[in-house]
Amino acid sequence: MQKHILFSHSEDFRKTHPHYEDFAIVSRRIITLLNERTSESWQSIDIGESILQLDGNLLEMMEKSLLKYEVLCSIFEAKSQGKISSKSQLSFENKLEVVETFENNLILFPQYNVALTLAFNYSGGNTWPEYQLYSTSVEQALNFLQEINEKLRQLLMQAVTYLVDTENGVQRRNYGEQAAVNREDVLLAESIKQDIFRSIDEFFKKDGYFFKDYGLPYKRGILLYGAPGNGKTTLVKSITGSTKAPVVYWQITEFTGSHSIQEVFGIVTRLAPAILVIEDIDSMPEYTRSVFLNTLDGAQSREGLFIIGTTNYPEKIDPALINRAGRFDRAYEIPSPTETVRQNYLRRLDIKEIFSDDQVKKMAKLSKGLSMSQLNELYMSVALNWHYDGKLDFEKRIEELTKQNNRTNKNKWENDENSIGFNY
Repeated sequence: MQKHILFSHSEDFRKTHPHYEDFAIVSRRIITLLNERTSESWQSIDIGESILQLDGNLLEMMEKSLLKYEVLCSIFEAKSQGKISSKSQLSFENKLEVVETFENNLILFPQYNVALTLAFNYSGGNTWPEYQLYSTSVEQALNFLQEINEKLRQLLMQAVTYLVDTENGVQRRNYGEQAAVNREDVLLAESIKQDIFRSIDEFFKKDGYFFKDYGLPYKRGILLYGAPGNGKTTLVKSITGSTKAPVVYWQITEFTGSHSIQEVFGIVTRLAPAILVIEDIDSMPEYTRSVFLNTLDGAQSREGLFIIGTTNYPEKIDPALINRAGRFDRAYEIPSPTETVRQNYLRRLDIKEIFSDDQVKKMAKLSKGLSMSQLNELYMSVALNWHYDGKLDFEKRIEELTKQNNRTNKNKWENDENSIGFNY
């Protein structure tokens, strides 16, 4: 049944409602064109803040020929009729070319009976751009949004996505596929590995059937903490690379605020079930922490999300992140490698077999306190000496790395159980 409209486009309200007419004249011409184009009755549809996040996603899908579209017209002749930019806003290529834009253009998606524009409105001497979505029905617009979300989810499963808080809002960047890290390459206590991988696998199995079957909220959060260089990033890569779900890394910056927090969770929730990785979570600006905590508490903002937070400095973490159920459910320490782990790791690095078994054991014993990344450095520097001089001389290099640790003295907090504030 067609709704009755008191102020229809068939009338001109310039004399009685001049400011309304400033807005209506744009809508009138767009809807007239769309009605003529498809012989159907079109209307403007409000889809809330979702429209603000559609622009880049739709343009990327259009660029990759995942969506059929037609540019029906430009809105104002006095505004730009085209756009020249880098190949994609989502990459770092500097090549300039003609790109599609919704700015001042009306773009039709004929498969869905949906059209979108970023038009300019003029009223009372003021000018402002505004996204406007048109469709033949609210149901058509809803179907469009649902299918776009699923297309985006499939698209993001093909690459690692970074959301970066910038001065101009949240920007999305794709870095392509990361180097694969097998779960077997993660050197942690088996009990911890089993606990983490079991929870991640069950979360995404049959869209969280376990959680629904046991009446549990379909959300999960874990915090990984420990000294730098001991494998937190490697563990995260092994999780994200072996799980069939969209993976989004959120880079917190000095521009992170309440709006960007809401926008990030709005984006990721629409991709659910998905993984959200927040590295160096201790860098969250203090003035936004209450908003962040409230967002973690929200059922809708967390539905279907497996959140992984990491920090090198757990003493900086607000205990409220851990000590309240529903935020971060578990905290796992990624400790400095034990002598056995160091020995196994050095053997794995030594693909040229330049060390004898006794030398590997001695290196593992002497390298107490070194991180995994420092073991990499140890092997590389010793291998270089062997390659050029035929000398191993690993004792000297271990001594240098140990002195470096003593000078920086960054690991004292590991021995202070009272400074972390985690409840188990």
